[in-house]
Amino acid sequence: MKVAIVGAGLTGSLLACFLARRGLTVTLYERRADPRVAQVERGRSINLAISERGLNALRRIGLVDEVMADALPMKGRMIHPVTGPLDFQAYSASGDRAINSISRGALNNALLTAAAAAEGVSAEFEHRLVELDSAAGRMVFATPAGKVSVSADVVLGADGAGSAVREQLLAEGIVAENVDFLDYGYKELSIPSASGEFALDPGALHIWPRGTSMMIALPNPDKSFTCTLFWPAGSFDALTSASGIENHFRINYPDLLPLAPNLVDDYLNNPVGVLGTVHTLPWQAHGRTALLGDAAHAIVPFYGQGANCAFEDVVELDRCLDDTGGSWARALPLFEARRRENTEAIAEMALANFVEMRDKVASPVFRLQKQIEHALERLLPGTYVSRYELVSFSTTPYAEVQHRVHRQHQVLGAAALALAGALLTFARARRRR
Repeated sequence: MKVAIVGAGLTGSLLACFLARRGLTVTLYERRADPRVAQVERGRSINLAISERGLNALRRIGLVDEVMADALPMKGRMIHPVTGPLDFQAYSASGDRAINSISRGALNNALLTAAAAAEGVSAEFEHRLVELDSAAGRMVFATPAGKVSVSADVVLGADGAGSAVREQLLAEGIVAENVDFLDYGYKELSIPSASGEFALDPGALHIWPRGTSMMIALPNPDKSFTCTLFWPAGSFDALTSASGIENHFRINYPDLLPLAPNLVDDYLNNPVGVLGTVHTLPWQAHGRTALLGDAAHAIVPFYGQGANCAFEDVVELDRCLDDTGGSWARALPLFEARRRENTEAIAEMALANFVEMRDKVASPVFRLQKQIEHALERLLPGTYVSRYELVSFSTTPYAEVQHRVHRQHQVLGAAALALAGALLTFARARRRR
């Protein structure tokens, strides 16, 4: 059986590794040049956070040790106020659990190399999908040498938020899509290493919360940091001169300026990206064509779950093939049925986490809430578990996380009301005396 995977990024390369273990003939088609030899596009995200869901997928193909060798564990958030001391907020009650900053390029290269080394897998680069007959499995790619026609028994679109496969399915009238754009853009900046060392604590994800906007920074293996500005739409266009840029950062991000000698160049030359949530219905058709990862359900990046969620898609599709005896006609609808509510749940949680990161983390009330939450986790291990722990440090289905956290909040709310009632009764009894 021939399987075509459109997109040789993180999801497509991982998927090829999984399918190769089934003895299938797999061809990866990628619109870009081979990323192992090509230069990364300027402004394209160079690192990401990988946590338990992604690690679980990598373990299954024996790649976790290689990938984690250069990973940088981040055990919490480091909050940078405009004035005042930094504030570290641990992710877990124990303080020892971490999400991991890794190079997107290094991860992609490791997955692609593993896929290419697997028996039955090949890769074609500079192949841009321009036509698809989803019922017949026929595809046409534009290449430097001209158009090429190919066919496959199964076509899987793992080509990201701007999926060409999804575009072709839309043109066929097979799927419908809704893209909810966030009224924010993002731009990347860099903090180089300082005298061969990290300029900031590498054991934390750094956040500069500013109410309606924010900046974050993740460490890189070369001891630099990649910063990402998340500003309201139109804000980036308001700063056009070197003096204006420096003055804005001096006022709003005063501790960044001395650490970022290339700030003005990065700001003026790196592109502004868009953010949005992609909703597609359905994800599969004809029992032979399907979308996975961002191609089916792109989310905003504020829970660090984009790649983790996509990797979990691959694990679930593999499980569905097991459960259906390798029948793609049954596995693809089953995959969508099992995953849809979970991807919708993480999409909602990612949007909610944006508000938390840009605004709430700087609040004393929020810090107190987190302290109480961690105290409850220590007092009631396994019974009370925070949303963050369930999302980042477990493989509990995202939808189940939402339901469980809602139940926990209901119980705590009832307990708080009962305690308040008891205290009020006690106070009234004392007054009667």
